[in-house]
Amino acid sequence: MAETAKSARHHVVVGSGVAGFQAAETLRERDPDSRITILTLSRLLFYKRYDLPKVFRGSRDWREFLVHPAEFYRDRRIGMRRASHVANVDSRRKVITLDHKEEIRFDTLLVASGGRAYLPEELAEFRPLMHNFGSYEDAITMAKALPERGHAIMLGGDMIGLDLARTLIDTQHRVTLVAGPHTFWPHEVGESERPALVATLEKMGIEVIEGADTGGIASIEQGARGFSARRVLFKDGTEIAGDVVMPFFGLMPSVEFMLGSGVDIERGLLVSPGLRTTDESIYAAGDVCQIWSDAERRYRFYYGWKNVRAMGDLAARNITGSSDPWVPAQDEKLHISGDGRIQSPFWEYE
Repeated sequence: MAETAKSARHHVVVGSGVAGFQAAETLRERDPDSRITILTLSRLLFYKRYDLPKVFRGSRDWREFLVHPAEFYRDRRIGMRRASHVANVDSRRKVITLDHKEEIRFDTLLVASGGRAYLPEELAEFRPLMHNFGSYEDAITMAKALPERGHAIMLGGDMIGLDLARTLIDTQHRVTLVAGPHTFWPHEVGESERPALVATLEKMGIEVIEGADTGGIASIEQGARGFSARRVLFKDGTEIAGDVVMPFFGLMPSVEFMLGSGVDIERGLLVSPGLRTTDESIYAAGDVCQIWSDAERRYRFYYGWKNVRAMGDLAARNITGSSDPWVPAQDEKLHISGDGRIQSPFWEYE
């Protein structure tokens, strides 16, 4: 038994989101004698971030968001290292160094660290006056800041933000969207399609201000005592006031700790159709990687939770001996249904 444990392969997964969790499950199924460790910045076990809007429907207990309890990981011998910050990766030595200088050796590494909310540089100085919505902690903080029937001002309006906007409208909140080039991200919407989609948002109850986005915003300020908590001032001299301001400009891949690792990086980690990086022991899955497309002759991102989950499964299968290529699990088309509603594969969380 001691010899078996010593010789077992150590699979390390960085990231505990949809891709990382699915990869760990598949790795355990296909390599039952291996050692599996998940490293995550989160203090919580795996939960679906797509469920976070439920905090406005009364779900505030963190346990309601967990997909599985702690026993699930223990029974499957999946080690969970929470609140773990990866500082760097040495692909030659096959060593991960954590922020507190601990070194973890691996045989295979799957980077599934996802992406963080992108904020344009021109708005960076106003970051302290805005509320993010990327984690359970963010969601609870924002829910406490937004009063009943309060007014949320959304900047950008990517599909994550618009999903939240649907819930806010349903729960009798007011939503103003400062729209621009990032609206409907990651969908690519043509100029001829945009007016109908914006009109549909307005029919949903969202107040849309077109043409402002980052280029038209002069500043974001704290409201005076007795007035709304936030003010957004535009360069044309107009302004709007609300209880919270939220940026939704898409995601930026979290790859900083891979700089200097020896693998190729563009905006994300560059991977083959089998999700392997330029190092044979390191794979990537989810929002963090750009996959080579033979048809398009370029590296590209794929989004949507079904695609992300499929990437985690594929990477784990290829780590354990398969050589399957990436096939998208969902399309990326945005359209208006027959009943006049926006339909997006990124809102299909079943």
